[in-house]
Amino acid sequence: MPTPVVSVHPIALTRPVRVSAPVTGTGLPVIVFSHGFGQSARGYEPLAAYWAAHGFVVVQPTHLDSRTLNRPLTDDVWRIRIDDLKEAIDRLDELEAAVPGLANRVDHSRIAVAGHSWGAQTASTLLGARTPSGEDFTDKRVSAGVLLALTGTGGDDLTPFAAEHFPFMSPDFEHMETPALIVAGDRDQSALSVRGPDWFTDAYHLSPGPKHLLTLFGAEHSLGGISGYESAETTDENPERVALIQRLTTAYLRGEPLDADGALGSLAAK
Repeated sequence: MPTPVVSVHPIALTRPVRVSAPVTGTGLPVIVFSHGFGQSARGYEPLAAYWAAHGFVVVQPTHLDSRTLNRPLTDDVWRIRIDDLKEAIDRLDELEAAVPGLANRVDHSRIAVAGHSWGAQTASTLLGARTPSGEDFTDKRVSAGVLLALTGTGGDDLTPFAAEHFPFMSPDFEHMETPALIVAGDRDQSALSVRGPDWFTDAYHLSPGPKHLLTLFGAEHSLGGISGYESAETTDENPERVALIQRLTTAYLRGEPLDADGALGSLAAK
């Protein structure tokens, strides 16, 4: 059964952070979540609240590109996003202390990263994906990842607009060895790529190490509405699909068998 949740926001690091956690339990694992372009720590309630109610401490930094900050973007915004995730892990003690009743209940040795869209690309760097510069931002403190609508490879796969304005969108998955669940929609047709929805499965096909791929039939980029209930940006609202993502991502992060019943049969292991 879900547990009542306490959520504190804003917690002041370099930028505001939201932390959500169950009010009971000890040895709680951590999920550090990176939001999509323009979003903030206030978003993704369908995921953050569910994960927290099922035993996770969910840490949500607000990145520089968030519309809530109204700050001009810089050429190194992609790097600042990565720094935000690493800072959240570095300062986990402070975040824990800022939530009433959470002290001494967090397992700092069990940390996962997750993200949606650009946030998934940001999170993937801590799992071993390389940036166009070839830099390695792998964080050994992170043991798993959930990458939702993760953008694929760059170069010739990008539209001219994306190549001009988002040159950092050229990840290399060859070294992404940390285990991860990759979630893609089969109707996610991006304006950033000349390819079809299969672009969002590149990380599964091109990365080494244990990976799982979940392809959601009929899903567009919001995967049914994970960014928020009644979100105006959701063009394929589907509560049942969101519920499936909630259950499968939770099972994956708990290390539970993903082929235990027929409802999970669409999850193919690599």
